[in-house]
Amino acid sequence: MSDVMFTIPAPRNEPVLGYLPGSPEKAELKAELKAMAARQVEIPLVIDGQEVRTGRLADCVMPHKHAHKLGCYHKAGEKEVKAAIKAAEKARPGWAAMPFQQRAAILLKAAELLAGRRRMQLNAATMLGQSKTAFQAEIDSAAELIDFWRYNPHFAERILREQPGNAPGTWNTLEQRPLDGFVFAVTPFNFTSIAGNLPTAPALMGNTVVWKPASSSVLSGWYILQILREAGMPDGVINFVPGSGGQVGNPVMAASELGGVHFTGSTGVFHDMWRTIGNNIASYRCYPRLVGETGGKDFIFAHPSADVDALVTAMVRGAFEYQGQKCSAASRAYIPQSLWPRVKDKLLAEVEALRMGDVTDFRTFMGAVIDQGAFDDIKGFIDRAKKAKGKARIIAGGGCDASSGYFIQPTVIEALDPLYETMVDEIFGPVLTLHVYADKDLLKMLRTCDRSASYALTGAIFAQDRAAIIRMKDELQGTAGNFYINDKPTGAVVGQQPFGGSRASGTNDKAGSYLNLVRWVSPRAVKETFDPPRAVPYPYMSER
Repeated sequence: MSDVMFTIPAPRNEPVLGYLPGSPEKAELKAELKAMAARQVEIPLVIDGQEVRTGRLADCVMPHKHAHKLGCYHKAGEKEVKAAIKAAEKARPGWAAMPFQQRAAILLKAAELLAGRRRMQLNAATMLGQSKTAFQAEIDSAAELIDFWRYNPHFAERILREQPGNAPGTWNTLEQRPLDGFVFAVTPFNFTSIAGNLPTAPALMGNTVVWKPASSSVLSGWYILQILREAGMPDGVINFVPGSGGQVGNPVMAASELGGVHFTGSTGVFHDMWRTIGNNIASYRCYPRLVGETGGKDFIFAHPSADVDALVTAMVRGAFEYQGQKCSAASRAYIPQSLWPRVKDKLLAEVEALRMGDVTDFRTFMGAVIDQGAFDDIKGFIDRAKKAKGKARIIAGGGCDASSGYFIQPTVIEALDPLYETMVDEIFGPVLTLHVYADKDLLKMLRTCDRSASYALTGAIFAQDRAAIIRMKDELQGTAGNFYINDKPTGAVVGQQPFGGSRASGTNDKAGSYLNLVRWVSPRAVKETFDPPRAVPYPYMSER
């Protein structure tokens, strides 16, 4: 083999297509949507490159037309999970031994496939299976996932190039090897890009993976897997095992070979996983790495100097894009009394104008929430707000209808009590709760914002007064891992805003940066001495 010093191609953010009237991408996507909606797929497990059909089936449906079946998938049980772990262990030595640049080439190729002929397929699967609009799918299942696959090799190369200093006559190197076991990737329904990143980021660093996609987004996960297989991902490196949390998670947590968990999902599930791993810690051959991004109670805080038009635009987009089903979605807002009359008029008008319905109609701003469970949970918050006399009142929306799709109107609640439940609890739906505060109580309300919710994922402040921006930013220092000034609290871009939060929002290991990738390696420091000592006594021991 010839020697060469490889340099990863400089990454670039993928341009977001506009899907404007008459554009070729709009016509192509509409054709793919029509074709995908007209067929049904049967999705197997994939273990060691082999398709496995268990006969235990669950449906893939459209949330906005839940009677419309897109296909079905086979569900894994303990037997299949153990087989997936065995396959990951078998593939691990060969995959770890593959030169880094060859592993990186697989993701770089996958990025190009997705940027080209695979783009509309994954966008259509995300739109139909997860009820995303064309724009929300484009920025997620196309642009962001392409960015992950381009930027992660670049960040990984930086990690590998970081080397220690040397004393005269020695050469120190820092090697990066994969973890001492397989990685369990548990991915959410709400971002196809996260579903693609969570298994592939550890794989890039030489780890093998058991991947459990969310049950409500198996369809898009299946198409991600096809892209990776076409890009040259070897058998057994990423094993695809959809199924229920307990049926898949319990045997994984019991496996002595567990090396790490890459998770995005609910806070409660991550707590349970952490607790189980803690209880099992003596049975593992290493301390598993736990990387998780869970929930948020993300805020927009307005100063009296805020630009009202920019503020309201951020509130509406931040709260209601993708039906509020983003970990980063604006869920609570603090509005000064001096701005409230203007903010209220504009906000209610904008919310009233939002179009909700079938996402294949490109005039739609919002689709349906993901499933019946989510619908019931969100509706429960709305129903309680309707009865919360003296504490809260609904000033926009509030309608819920699951007859044909899981539709919940964009809803705005005015909380008279800043500690009312929808100001502090995660809802994960199209519900924005705001509290109007007296201008003189700015500092008090900043501290309420900081202390009233257990999460710390994203947050935004709006102000034109620079001194106020500095003060608000300092007071809210611990409230968000991703903090925005005069912008909505959603839309982090790979390579620009590394994403993650602390407190109850997760381990803050920052997807879209080297900080996440460094969690998937176990470093070894190697010192070579060129001319070692040949005598035991030290010079100081000589007597004169």
